[in-house]
Amino acid sequence: NYGERGIEEFETKIRQYNVCISSSGSVSSTADEMTYEKVIDRLERTPNATVVVCFCEGMTVRNLLKAAKRKNVVQKYLFIGSDGWGNRQDVVEDIEDAAVGGISVKLYSPRLRDFDDHYSNLKPYNNSRNPWFKEFWQEKFECRLDAGDDTDYRYNKTCSETVNKRQSVTISHREQTLADTKQDSKLGFVENAVYTMAYALHNMHRDVCGGVPGLCDAMKPINGSIYLKYLLNVTFNSYSGEDVHFDDNGDPPGRYEFINYQPVLLPDGNTTYSYVTIGTWKTGVLKMNEPLIHWPSIKGSSSLTPESICSRPCPKGHVKDVKGVTCCWACIPCKENETVVDETTCQACAAGLWPNHNLSVTFIIFSACEEIPIEFTSWDDSGAIVAMTIACVGILLTVWIASVFIRHNNTPVVKASTRELSYIILFGIIVACCSNFVIVAKPSIVTCYLSRILPGLAFSLMYGALVTKTNRIARILEGSKKIMTKKPRFMSASAQVVITGIIIGVESAIITVMLIIEPADSKLDYSVVKRVRLVCHTTPRGVIVPLGFDLVLIIMCTLYAIKTRNLPENFNEAKFIGFTMYTTCVIWSGFFPIYFGGESRVITMCISITLSAMVALVLLFFPKVYIIIWAPEKNTRGAFTTSKDVRCHIGSKSMPSADSMEYK
Repeated sequence: NYGERGIEEFETKIRQYNVCISSSGSVSSTADEMTYEKVIDRLERTPNATVVVCFCEGMTVRNLLKAAKRKNVVQKYLFIGSDGWGNRQDVVEDIEDAAVGGISVKLYSPRLRDFDDHYSNLKPYNNSRNPWFKEFWQEKFECRLDAGDDTDYRYNKTCSETVNKRQSVTISHREQTLADTKQDSKLGFVENAVYTMAYALHNMHRDVCGGVPGLCDAMKPINGSIYLKYLLNVTFNSYSGEDVHFDDNGDPPGRYEFINYQPVLLPDGNTTYSYVTIGTWKTGVLKMNEPLIHWPSIKGSSSLTPESICSRPCPKGHVKDVKGVTCCWACIPCKENETVVDETTCQACAAGLWPNHNLSVTFIIFSACEEIPIEFTSWDDSGAIVAMTIACVGILLTVWIASVFIRHNNTPVVKASTRELSYIILFGIIVACCSNFVIVAKPSIVTCYLSRILPGLAFSLMYGALVTKTNRIARILEGSKKIMTKKPRFMSASAQVVITGIIIGVESAIITVMLIIEPADSKLDYSVVKRVRLVCHTTPRGVIVPLGFDLVLIIMCTLYAIKTRNLPENFNEAKFIGFTMYTTCVIWSGFFPIYFGGESRVITMCISITLSAMVALVLLFFPKVYIIIWAPEKNTRGAFTTSKDVRCHIGSKSMPSADSMEYK
């Protein structure tokens, strides 16, 4: 019962200090060896728990140590015993190596010198109070007394106080034997108990009987309840100099010694074992002399304090996944965007925030969330510099080509290229190049609106004019293959401009509707881990629908280019249009997967727009500029009139000579 109650109280107290118990159980002191070995097997299931606390009677501790020796786990555990172990030699006899390093508790009871004097002066014939003393004397000194029925005839030599070395036990021998005798650790408590009873009785007699010798009638019989009050109020100094008093529950002050069983090296080089006092606990104050402790060699050395840990503290950025008892856990890493809230909880940072693991406040490494710097494409980015450089070159070349065309506005090569549509295409190329600067600029409501408007508008200017031009060439080619009964409609330059304007108007209407449905604005994008990007708020529909109409124009231009690929030499502009559209199709077939599948959408859009504009500029206008500046002999009317293989037959009406028809 003592062990069960003691361990219950121990478990309650130790949990208040967040110390865990990996396993607990009970065993009888009379249990067999197999039962004790099963206890050791249970300890082996949690090898990191190396401290064993035993509220046990001494023989239970002995059997446990013997089982540890049989299971070959000596010096693997630190055994801590209660006062049932104390400093008893019979607990550790013949198993000293298994007990080395063990710590036990002993009631604090200093040696009573007065009792030693009394005890050493006791003789068989002057201690008539103790009927067993003669029996003890003969057993202790292995001699025979003339004690009548108590004579022990096992011994031949007689007990005598005279000096007789051969047959008698000398006084010096007896005194030496008594000097080796150890007092019982509870002897001081017996003495204190006797004095407590005496002082209480004395105080009660003084108060009740007024100090008159003998028992007065008021103490016949003694009232136990009154006597208890006197017992609880007793205060005196014991023979050992300790203050003796009692609390309301009748308990005296708690005084204990902590002792450590350890090897002691003798002067002759041999080793013996002894209990060494390593600390005390008096009236709530603990004092330990740690350098004196001889630990079990769990960590390979008796000077290293053993560790009894089920799980070690988790590293930075990890939390505990507790398994069973609160001291056993697995360390689980938090996700990259999570912060450690407490020992067992990870919490994701809000959008736009990221854990700052440098903010540690305890050994567990707590962290806080901090704002992620906002990114956006700026003009000093490498991709933006490339796109803007090409755009600047494109603008300069377009302005130069436009100036050349204006200066040679009435020459055959300019007239034959349908001047009005050419100027619309050149304007579209400039708009396309200028849109790069808007797209690359820091997203705002203004730049986001312009980036939604300019690309689609630029392409409608370019490809709207081109589809009108290629449609006119296709109709001319179609008319050359049959007899025309009437003049083809919408062949004049003004009609071509009107058609182009309608196409541009359709694109403008599409852009306007999409901006109404999905207004342009800037937003923060968190789609990429650990990054916050400032972008224009654009859905895939907002990109595909306006550019989808431009894509239809590109497809129509490509189909007309294929259809008119076999025109005569002096209609070679159709071939350059074909080259332009084939290249544009390649560019845009790569644009959509890269744009919607990659991160650098801004740079992808800029480069695609710039390349499309530069392809149109180089393939459509450089050949004409070359003729105007470097081959003026080819800039004649005859080089741009239809051959006899391509002419229009319109009924029976008189038409101008086919040789005089210009391709305008």
